[in-house]
Amino acid sequence: MPSADPGTDQTGGAGLRYDQLHRLGAPGGWRLLLAVPMLVIGFLLAQVVFGVVVATLLRAGGASADDVADKLSGDPATPSFLALIDLGWAAAIGLVLLVTWLIHSLAPGWICSVVGRLRWRWMLVCAAIAVAALGVTLGVAAVLPDQGSGSITVGGPVNDWTSATRDFVLVVVLLTPLQAAGEEFVFRGYLAQAFGGLLARLRGYGGAAAAVVLPSVLFALAHGLGQDLPIFFDRLAFGLVAGTLVLLTGGLEAGIAMHVLNNLFAFGLALAFGDMTESLTPTDGTWWAIPVTLTQSMTYLLLTWWAARRLGVAARTDPAILAGQRARV
Repeated sequence: MPSADPGTDQTGGAGLRYDQLHRLGAPGGWRLLLAVPMLVIGFLLAQVVFGVVVATLLRAGGASADDVADKLSGDPATPSFLALIDLGWAAAIGLVLLVTWLIHSLAPGWICSVVGRLRWRWMLVCAAIAVAALGVTLGVAAVLPDQGSGSITVGGPVNDWTSATRDFVLVVVLLTPLQAAGEEFVFRGYLAQAFGGLLARLRGYGGAAAAVVLPSVLFALAHGLGQDLPIFFDRLAFGLVAGTLVLLTGGLEAGIAMHVLNNLFAFGLALAFGDMTESLTPTDGTWWAIPVTLTQSMTYLLLTWWAARRLGVAARTDPAILAGQRARV
């Protein structure tokens, strides 16, 4: 039986979908022309600032200038390099919240969900579902041929425990969840609302489709032009599933839960049995990875949708919010 939590959908579907939430803010398509460059420039500036901070800490620890350059080059991947990337995406969370408030005149909470906040209990449910979907996926992966550089053989020898391994573990545990959340806030959050608002006049669910598909393509492309088609498809499929769940569940929680678990699991396996450089920048995936990707994506999508409906998770805003906004206008 649905709960009376404010995150429950008791509106009969009469409120706004997640991709329509910019309608609650100040009107004007020109705002996107200001907001998107602000996000890009802010992200780049954050990377520069964090780069200086990390480099300074390395130098203070006795590393030479050449050593610092090597550690931050990404080839090979080092704990310092991973920390720099993670910190940049963590900063993206704050940038998205700032742009939502400053440019669109919306309370920052509306980037989280249709109830104006992050629903932590629902996110925990999604995390449990993500673990179940991952278990099913591992069973499928075990009976298929090698899936390329994106896959890791668990049965091989365990890597040695070194100081680098220890530092990687600290970075992964402390910062990687923020990195995953940052990507969700940008691609499934702001860009979904931006495209949804910009293309709201499309017939039927055209605006909703654009809010899912366009950010998903950008998300896959953002992982590098050197990736081959199977790896691109894997990331595109993740984006499409996460974007669809944003609309079906009314918030970022499901995408964040799956993204965090995927990254923690992939990096954990790489540290134990594989190579972090290859895990961060896979380039030679195979089409055998597609059944694995589809298994995880569809299992998670269907289970999360079912759970959201069972628990009464809100997929739209309360109609009174839109009515009050119209009355003010």
